[in-house]
Amino acid sequence: MRIVIAGGHGQIALRLEKLLAARGDEVAGIIRKAEQGDDLRAAGAEPVVLDLESASVEEVASHLRGADAAVFAAGAGPGSGTDRKDTVDKGAAVLFADAAVQAGVRRFLVVSSMGANPQHEGDEIFDVYLRAKGAADEYVRGLDALDWTILRPGMLTNDAGNGQVRLEAHTGRGPIPRDDVAAVLAELLDTPATHGLTLELISGSAPVAVAVKSVAGN
Repeated sequence: MRIVIAGGHGQIALRLEKLLAARGDEVAGIIRKAEQGDDLRAAGAEPVVLDLESASVEEVASHLRGADAAVFAAGAGPGSGTDRKDTVDKGAAVLFADAAVQAGVRRFLVVSSMGANPQHEGDEIFDVYLRAKGAADEYVRGLDALDWTILRPGMLTNDAGNGQVRLEAHTGRGPIPRDDVAAVLAELLDTPATHGLTLELISGSAPVAVAVKSVAGN
């Protein structure tokens, strides 16, 4: 498969790129800064320098044409202010989804956040973030031209993944290593029957492949 990942230099994205490249997929990662390219190449991915806060739908679509799947894994990051929650966590996600539709890429994965909700209340930065992610998820769910799956991990950690997860519509809160989030994303890409699902993910007792097959109805 050819897979294009938005937010290609993110911690989950780099792990996913390495997994996909190792199994023989062709991977491109969209990044904002050219100096991030070496990290992507080391992971086995092709860097694409493009600013999703200023690019047009057509510009993004030109990099998506011919892809089998697209993954939105971009984020403004913990040090960003409220404005960038709107322009990246919401705006860039909407742009990337529209570009996938224009490019004819049906399979579309979103790395969201547990608690994402467009009606989430509160004025703290994290409240704004959850509203932005929720609004983006809601937008993607309204696009009939996409076979979307939305993944909402719990508290992300840098612990080594063990491949044991809990993946359900509602899991309750809990931690999950970024390694295991990437492994679940790779498995979701191989399981198109998970389209139309919004899933929460935390550490658990089911092997990744078993957990994904279970939510796919297999």
